[in-house]
Amino acid sequence: MAESGLSVQEREAVKQRAKELRAQEKAGKDRAAGDAAVREAIAKLGDSDRATGEGLYRVVTKVAPQLLPKTYYGMPAFANEAGKPVVFLRPADKFGERYATIGFEDRAALDDGELWPVAFAVPAWSAQVEARVEDLVRTATR
Repeated sequence: MAESGLSVQEREAVKQRAKELRAQEKAGKDRAAGDAAVREAIAKLGDSDRATGEGLYRVVTKVAPQLLPKTYYGMPAFANEAGKPVVFLRPADKFGERYATIGFEDRAALDDGELWPVAFAVPAWSAQVEARVEDLVRTATR
């Protein structure tokens, strides 16, 4: 019999998102509050996910400083001027997966013909991964 409804992790993510929306409504587009929330979310991650979160944070603040740090369903994310997420980190540990994922929402300008990727598996952060993510973020925010 197929499961119906949300998993425990999904229910927790929905609760986290509701909490985030309430906090974001109070804070408005306060970069400092968003930055603190993202840094806190990264600090809570397991070692491998934390390295990926720190790497993504470093890349986005270097390549696309116009993006606003915020959390998105409890995950580190960066949003456009309208407050809509452009890029986010989906930690492996949060969903019991074997690798973290860096995802891009439809606001990212990654369009390439009739089909293009919007999520990238990151089993471990490295210099090569960092260079590739820099290119992706640069392209996504052009």
